[in-house]
Amino acid sequence: MSKTLTRIALAAAVACLGAHAAAQDVIKIGVNQPLTGAVAASGNYVTTGAKIAADEINAGGGINGKKIELVIEDNKSNPTEAANAAEKLIVRDKVPVMMGAWSSTYTLAVMPKLMEYKVPMVVETSSADKITTSGNPYVFRISPTNGMEAVNFARFVAPLNIKKVDFLVVNNDWGLGAASEFGKMLKDKGVTVNRTLQMDASAQDMSAQLSTIKGTDSETLFITTGPEQMTLLLKQAQALGLKRQIVTTGGTVPDQLIEQAGVAANDSLHDAMFAPWFPETAPNPAAAKRFVTEWAKRGVPAAGMPEGAREIGRASCRERV
Repeated sequence: MSKTLTRIALAAAVACLGAHAAAQDVIKIGVNQPLTGAVAASGNYVTTGAKIAADEINAGGGINGKKIELVIEDNKSNPTEAANAAEKLIVRDKVPVMMGAWSSTYTLAVMPKLMEYKVPMVVETSSADKITTSGNPYVFRISPTNGMEAVNFARFVAPLNIKKVDFLVVNNDWGLGAASEFGKMLKDKGVTVNRTLQMDASAQDMSAQLSTIKGTDSETLFITTGPEQMTLLLKQAQALGLKRQIVTTGGTVPDQLIEQAGVAANDSLHDAMFAPWFPETAPNPAAAKRFVTEWAKRGVPAAGMPEGAREIGRASCRERV
């Protein structure tokens, strides 16, 4: 799986403009991200990546000689607020195109606004398959779907000796979609799927779900959720003495887990989308190295680079913490 990220998200957004771009002195691009709330860290990292991309494009002369202006709106990690943010960007700020909205649930909430106002949006992170199979002509994506990620992961099933699995996923379109698509792929590979459990996005105590999983005979646990909740999960799994091979999906940020979960993250496996530790493995190594250098120059935590790197190119890889 090799997909482009924030710089190309911005370029793709501009490509959606058509005649709008010619009529503007600057090219406004709305950025609809969770800057506060449950997944604020991830949303802020993506926004930083967008700023880096815009600055680089503008330094190179912009798009057709016009500078990009980002108009950033906080969707507060909430689908209703994501729809409200989209409407503000379109009606108040007059943006002719957007990128967003991090979570599949937030993106799906925004999509009716795109239809209503006939404004396109490039999806940079959300992975629910139905985002681009529901017939909305104003939504475009550079992020791989859950199905694409599952198919790409299939080559690791045998090397990791995966025989029996459980799923613990966030109870939203992203998590449920991941469990469905990975579950289908694993069953096709002859793997037994035991329990599939959910947790609310805002939940902080997952001990009941983990206790249930501890009672199965699975050797592998697939987890899909954001890094904030993942940190809690790993610590609680360690406290319960849960012995499982843990695999996370959706491009989880290993550095954040190392920083926040400490030894509880040891030996966990992550289907990462960009490995800033190895920029030479990116589809565009020169761009990846520039990004890593600029990220450090801005003093942003290094742990956020995989999220912020929606600017360079999405190269799926497996990382062990």
